Amino acid sequence: MSTKITEIIEKLKTITLLEASELVSQIEQTFGVDASTPIISGGNSVTLESPKQEEVVIEKTTFDVILEQVPNDKRVPILKVIRSLTSLDLKQAKESITDLPKTILQQISKEEAEAAKQQLENAGGTVKLD
Repeated sequence: MSTKITEIIEKLKTITLLEASELVSQIEQTFGVDASTPIISGGNSVTLESPKQEEVVIEKTTFDVILEQVPNDKRVPILKVIRSLTSLDLKQAKESITDLPKTILQQISKEEAEAAKQQLENAGGTVKLD
């Protein structure tokens, strides 16, 4: 690499992201190029783009337990599980399995949601965590 290029690289290392963005914009205007378009030469692709920030993945910490389906022959065991998981009386528990899908538990931890899902599935229901 020539000394001229090395000097330019060293100067580029000292500028802020805002200044780098302005520099890219000025280069695009001066030379009539688009920095977001890949330049293909000899089978190699070169892209002049700003460094991209890494995507931050936020892990969900609270879940809803949603009862999606209840077979007719499993209604009683599922009602018992629903009543043990919630503070619903028998009438409210029956109502919760008539109009499906229905949220049984809301905003609970992952461990609690997994345990409730397992209990409802063991009783014969189809459950989804959301």
